[in-house]
Amino acid sequence: MSDNTLDVYNANAQDFEDQYLAISCESVHQAWLADHLPQQGRVLDVGAGVGRDALYFAQKGLDVVAVEPAEQLRLRGKSLTKSISVHWVNDSLPELSKVYRLQMKFDLILLSAVWMHITQAQRARAFRKLSNLLKPGGKLIISLRHGPSPDARVMYPVSIDELNTLAQQSGLTITFLGRDEDQLERPEVFWETAIIGLPDDGSGAFPLIRTILINDAKAATYKLALMRTLLRIADGHPGAVLRYEDDRVILPLGLVALYWARQYMPLLQAGLQQNSVASKGLAFVKEDGWLQLGGISAQDFAVGQRFEGEQAGALHRTLKHICTTIRDNPAKFITHPGTQQPLFDVSTSRTPIQQQSLNLDLKTLHQYGEIAIPIRVWQTMSQYACWIEPVAIQEWAQLMQRFSDNQSVALHTILSKLSWIDAKHATHYARQRVDQLLAQETPLHCVWSAKPLRLNQAYAIDHCLPFARWPNNDNWNLLPSHTQINLSKSDKLPSKDLLLHAKPLIMDWWQRAWSETPVQRSIFFSQASLTLPGLGVSESMDDVFEALQLQTSRIGDQQQLLWFDISPKPTLMSAGMMLGI
Repeated sequence: MSDNTLDVYNANAQDFEDQYLAISCESVHQAWLADHLPQQGRVLDVGAGVGRDALYFAQKGLDVVAVEPAEQLRLRGKSLTKSISVHWVNDSLPELSKVYRLQMKFDLILLSAVWMHITQAQRARAFRKLSNLLKPGGKLIISLRHGPSPDARVMYPVSIDELNTLAQQSGLTITFLGRDEDQLERPEVFWETAIIGLPDDGSGAFPLIRTILINDAKAATYKLALMRTLLRIADGHPGAVLRYEDDRVILPLGLVALYWARQYMPLLQAGLQQNSVASKGLAFVKEDGWLQLGGISAQDFAVGQRFEGEQAGALHRTLKHICTTIRDNPAKFITHPGTQQPLFDVSTSRTPIQQQSLNLDLKTLHQYGEIAIPIRVWQTMSQYACWIEPVAIQEWAQLMQRFSDNQSVALHTILSKLSWIDAKHATHYARQRVDQLLAQETPLHCVWSAKPLRLNQAYAIDHCLPFARWPNNDNWNLLPSHTQINLSKSDKLPSKDLLLHAKPLIMDWWQRAWSETPVQRSIFFSQASLTLPGLGVSESMDDVFEALQLQTSRIGDQQQLLWFDISPKPTLMSAGMMLGI
């Protein structure tokens, strides 16, 4: 808050007191108060003014810390709340240094008519400070004032989009948004209220993960690389779990190493420094492995890919070096809170691997070793990856930008190198197969409507599980569809009933498109075994379909997506007759 703004509040404290107390706390905060005020716990009121809201919270039995930097307002607030327990602090954003010294976490943090006083340059720091003061399950409530300043107080533009970006970067999410007219009936002013939550999975794993990403500097980019890799696997490859052991899950270490290579390649190709000492280099970049990977792109580090000859040998040695690096660095230094016990147990393997022909399937990736993850951490990563991964990316980019060789590189350039290569629609292989089959006069149909596809007529490749909600370009997820049906389905999930009716056509498409050669079949089943939960190693189309049904239900439950249906639907008999079955 600028000195000019503080001067206005101090010089006109009596007028502001009269104005604020003329409107009740219930009226000002009616959009959220009834449903979101905790029944018990601790509240931080930042910019508490003359104490109207702090008094209300205290009267409800809550422990209240009231922060107010304007001395005259703070004195009036102390007087108003003198008969009840409210702890007043002379402090301000973005530092909140005195609040931090209290060493408290809060169930609710309120910023009422405060955010517009904070400069845009200070907001990221201010938001992070606030988010670090929340308990798991806690709520940060920010009211946004839209409209010109009526006096010499400095007010900056505010927006929900900005808040949403800051929330994502801190591992929080906006759970409620409301709009209200101005209580003082100023026609040029209106308000928006955002409730921003720190999820609580009941196990404490979410704040643990967030602490590792944001507050733990150990192993620098290695730490972030491992956490992001595990998040990608938890979100996109639930079928990668080899087994469950009491309170932990076991993953193939080779898969972690493969995705590690995938995210580092664009960074190293761009010459971005990855640690504080530029000359030190990275432990897994060696002459006999990484430096022999010429001609391999980041997108080639994908499940189901096959490598031959010298490339296979170079990739094999690279994966072994990465496994050793993970074991000896981030997995060693990421520990349970307050202990020296590693959070992740890594065991590398000495099992010989065929190096002249390397098929990146689950069996091969398992031969590099195993990594054990506490089940509560794995479940939280699976559920909240879409919120947590942006935090890891932002932290990594900001860390890199502090390194000497990267200080002249724009943040958006660094972020672009951290984008996941397949985080875009990649349907060309499926389109290629449709075109080839239609050219051979093979009958193909829209899997949802059963209408035939025609050569030289427009069609769509639909992501059965919508890409916008669960980015996955595996062959099993790409289905031929009529364009209008695809547009209607959009980002919805197929209903349970529709999926069942579409089964004969989906199975027929899978069989025709991905079973012509052993390589096609290997890629199809390797992808499915890693991305579909409960499938395991299988070469049964029926098993894949059953796993698809389970994953559809899982994604629907996790993300609360809308369901897509067609009425009337083609009957199983008519679809079967079309296929001659």
